Amino acid sequence: MRSSISPCLKPFLALVLSLAAFGVAKPALAWWMYTPGDTVDNVGYKPEQPIPFSHKLHAGKNNIPCQYCHSAARRSSSAGIPPLNACMGCHRLVATDKPNIQKVTEHYKNNDPIKWIKVHDLPDFVRFPHKIHVTDKTEGGAGIECQECHGKVQEMDVVEQVAPLQMGWCIGCHKERKAKLECVACHY
Repeated sequence: MRSSISPCLKPFLALVLSLAAFGVAKPALAWWMYTPGDTVDNVGYKPEQPIPFSHKLHAGKNNIPCQYCHSAARRSSSAGIPPLNACMGCHRLVATDKPNIQKVTEHYKNNDPIKWIKVHDLPDFVRFPHKIHVTDKTEGGAGIECQECHGKVQEMDVVEQVAPLQMGWCIGCHKERKAKLECVACHY
């Protein structure tokens, strides 16, 4: 089928449409990058967990490194919820008389995982590989401390989301560190 638009008008029309689209697209893109989503903007979200767990005690007072419990962070795309054997590494001997530790021990003995409630939740179409972020720069990673995204967890009795985790927030960090900005870096 032949077009009824003159060939000499096509470039002009394309330019006009592009400018019009850009005029609308730019504010829409800004809105999309910085506007609250389903769960990413839950700043202040701190759900009650099935068993109270104080990061202030463990990561703060006892100075246990984040990656001792969240060991998957340095090996995979997800930091993951620590397996009960990580807890039992200490709590076979430490504070065994405390009721909450006894609950953890019962779950462990019954091979029944605790149903922790996820605090930091990204949409399914976003991939956030913890490994590349937490791996030391000398090993090809970004060398980012957990606290940069998760806040001062070592001072929290109850972990809460402190960062908006929106696309614009992530892009700002990538620009600051001169990291990849291609869509496929996070959306694949």
